Amino acid sequence: MITRFAPSPTGPLHLGHAYAAIYAHDMARAAGGQFLLRIEDIDQTRARPEWEQQIYDDLTWLGLTWDGPALRQSDRMDRYEQALVRLWDMGVLYPCTCNRRDILAAVAAPQEGGLILTGPDGLIYPGTCRPGTAPVGPLPRDTALRLNMKAALDHIGKKSFSFLERGAGPAGEHGEITISDDALVEAVGDVVLARRDMGTSYHLAVVVDDADQGITDVTRGADLFEATKIHVVLQSLLGLPSPTYHHHLLLRDDNGKRLAKRDDARAIAKYRAEGASPEDIRRRVGLSV
Repeated sequence: MITRFAPSPTGPLHLGHAYAAIYAHDMARAAGGQFLLRIEDIDQTRARPEWEQQIYDDLTWLGLTWDGPALRQSDRMDRYEQALVRLWDMGVLYPCTCNRRDILAAVAAPQEGGLILTGPDGLIYPGTCRPGTAPVGPLPRDTALRLNMKAALDHIGKKSFSFLERGAGPAGEHGEITISDDALVEAVGDVVLARRDMGTSYHLAVVVDDADQGITDVTRGADLFEATKIHVVLQSLLGLPSPTYHHHLLLRDDNGKRLAKRDDARAIAKYRAEGASPEDIRRRVGLSV
């Protein structure tokens, strides 16, 4: 078994991160497997070296050890471009110049019925920039690139996709999860695989990274359950293995709001500074040994 913890260095780790890291670490160690660390820093406008160092410090203080050096996404942009070129050559990508305001205006137009639908990547794209035929020529630079979901499904030639869920989705989904091609087109749509200012996206990077690192079991919050539908399509397109997924609960504050990095009151470093022990953190997040 190989698991991973993949934080972004954009702020302090909080108790929710502690839960996710301990969960993945303990699962791997109990199975005699490996626990890997990945720094998801593709958003260089927000990533900071001091927050990356804080990740290492917090995990070490918690008593968690990882196997091998941490993988940093910003060092792997050429790898993501290779995957994009491959998808472009398949004819399943197209450039998109729409911003969020354009998309919102399009989906709220009277001819669309006024229904604003969201999927795992936000607003479901109405297809404004989708071409009638696959674009030709070299992979475009400095523009967003979207996956033409219908073209992708036609290329794969499957009517349904599935993944194995050993944890639980938001509604308790467990076991073999099946997604139809119609659901992927209508409820997921043409997701962004490369953002203009990043050169990739979370969805593409995480799929490539999990495969390259040999991740067998993905542990992550239940809020990413729906995103797994995108990931299994990309895995099929790129000929990559699908790991087993373990989606888990999200820690929330006293008002039921999901913890966020701006919630410094629950930062791991703050508890540490106030004299808490690693075992105190484990008890607080419900993962005491």
